Amino acid sequence: MCVGLFDIMPTSNRKKQGKDTAVQGTNDSSVVSKVSAAARGYFQDVFLQHFVCKVARRAPLINRGYYVRWRAVDHCVRRFLHVTKNCPRRQILSLGAGFDSVYFRLHADEALGGAVVFEVDFPDVTRRKAALINSNITLRGMLEPHLPPATGPVYVSSGQYRLLGVDVREESQVEEALGAAGLDWAAPTLILSEVVLTYMETQRSDAVISWAAKLLPQSLFVMYEQMHPQDPFGRIMQDHFLKLNSTLHALRQYPDAAAQRRRFLDKGWEQCVCLDVNGFYLGLLPEEERCRVESLEPFDEYEGSLMAQALLAHAPVPPAASICPSWSPTALSVQTIPVPMEGLGMASTSVSPGQVLLTGGSSRGGRVPVTRILLRGQEGWRSVSVEPPVDLGVRLYHTATSLPGGGLVVYGGRSSPLSPTRGLLRVTLDTRGPPGPLDSEDGDTGTLCVEQMVCTGDAPAPRWRHAATRVRHKGKSFLFVFGGKNESEAALGDGYFLCLDQQHWTEIPLEGAAPEARHSHSACSYRGGVVVFGGLDRRGVPLGDTAVLRPTDGGFSWERIELQPPPVPRYSHSAHVIGEKLVVVGGVWLHSDGVPGVVIIHLTTRSSVELSLDTTSVPWPLMLHSFCSELTDSEEPELLLMGGGGNCFSFGTHFNRQPVTVDLRPALG
Repeated sequence: MCVGLFDIMPTSNRKKQGKDTAVQGTNDSSVVSKVSAAARGYFQDVFLQHFVCKVARRAPLINRGYYVRWRAVDHCVRRFLHVTKNCPRRQILSLGAGFDSVYFRLHADEALGGAVVFEVDFPDVTRRKAALINSNITLRGMLEPHLPPATGPVYVSSGQYRLLGVDVREESQVEEALGAAGLDWAAPTLILSEVVLTYMETQRSDAVISWAAKLLPQSLFVMYEQMHPQDPFGRIMQDHFLKLNSTLHALRQYPDAAAQRRRFLDKGWEQCVCLDVNGFYLGLLPEEERCRVESLEPFDEYEGSLMAQALLAHAPVPPAASICPSWSPTALSVQTIPVPMEGLGMASTSVSPGQVLLTGGSSRGGRVPVTRILLRGQEGWRSVSVEPPVDLGVRLYHTATSLPGGGLVVYGGRSSPLSPTRGLLRVTLDTRGPPGPLDSEDGDTGTLCVEQMVCTGDAPAPRWRHAATRVRHKGKSFLFVFGGKNESEAALGDGYFLCLDQQHWTEIPLEGAAPEARHSHSACSYRGGVVVFGGLDRRGVPLGDTAVLRPTDGGFSWERIELQPPPVPRYSHSAHVIGEKLVVVGGVWLHSDGVPGVVIIHLTTRSSVELSLDTTSVPWPLMLHSFCSELTDSEEPELLLMGGGGNCFSFGTHFNRQPVTVDLRPALG
């Protein structure tokens, strides 16, 4: 999801100029972000830097986003040039081109092969671009040595490059200017619209699509725009552009790929192929290239006619996006708890009835070693911050696993993508001490006690985004740690057993094929063993498999559970076992049909069903990833969801403001 170049045509000229100026400003932001990605080695473009005053470094997530955007458009451009290489005349028409460098890149690569590049944008943007080109020896050297003076809307006119200052919304002016600049209406033409049309009133952007189909019969139209305005990310994105005075108009009428496909077919185009950036990244980029890109910067933020066919129609659909949800007509009710509490990457554990301990995470104040307890009393829930005698340290994406005799074990996590947290901590609630901050209105008292666990044996490599749960072997309790990632491994596939009595990492025989390496998955205690679900594999592809680690006489045995219908692959979710059902809540998936709610996996009948969440009573976007959850001790089955949210590209970081509850009664019967 990226910024673009055009906006609406208001009735007031003053409002019109103000909104146009705001939209033109998104060009400056966009080119700075592209320069940042190029400077970090995501792609090669030595010309973009000449269109900015200085290079500014963007966050890794933004660099990756602009890399995929740049690579997707570049893929289409080069495919067009390839499939039209035998045509005597061909051309590229870039609408709302801004400070794009496509002509200079292609010319330097000797890839144009006689093709002419036409760029159209607001006169103010074009005037600035022409001045930058004329004053820069590198850019000026890519044009003919003796250029004719600028006349009318044509600011630069070289043999293979024409720069025009015309408002794209004014159809007759655009047609006249392009004709005067030498556009061949009958030649094969690639029309580029990189986040442009969505800023116009929908009636006007539809008109652009229609006249392009009418006037350029041998053309294809490559458009890169946002989708899915009503999911939590989409709501935050829309709010961001609204604050910039740059409303995304087309999203209202064309919210998804199917609507965009109908739009183009209805406006005169013979065929339309739609592909989102996940499909492009996982389906069209070689794995070697993805590995190169993913190694450029530390990253831990996982949370768009015949010629058209030649560009995109043969793109394979990633398996993770090909499974459709098996939706139940039932929606589960979500209610907010009036307790201010935010956090990403926290870990939670129910330490006693009505007491949930939350450790680590990050919030608006940054990554801080905060420990909190949610207390449930007669008046409802309240949050209490506590300071344990031993600093738990800065931790994100760690685990906190309850112990059979009370207390919990905190393991793993990270302070940054290059700094894993080492060691284990045993945390207990001492009810024998004097009254402290954990006093509740019901008279319960207690003090939080923390001790470093000194363990023997061969310990696992440091990790985060792993899963840890309790298992039983020969009458003893073990902490089972599976998967995760660290600074050197994209995903881990090993499993370790820690004897909790002896504090010794123990080798226990394992039979069967272990699940593939993964992180951001779930693992829950089940019949003395473990049930594992979902996660991200080494390639960054979501997983939807279910595996059970079953106790045997000599150790444990892995068994893969085939489910019908199969659940949609997902990661960064949470899960709990209730009887013979695995309850999976939230997460991230690649499917375009809504966002994950709750999937109920029947471990005995080997079936699954997806249920959506009714969040109408939640007054803010509810993002269920990087969150934690616990089953409450209420009489009715209920989930307590705490924290969560995520980095929303360049639109800021979203935090869920309060805990919420999910009523599981309709799901569990």
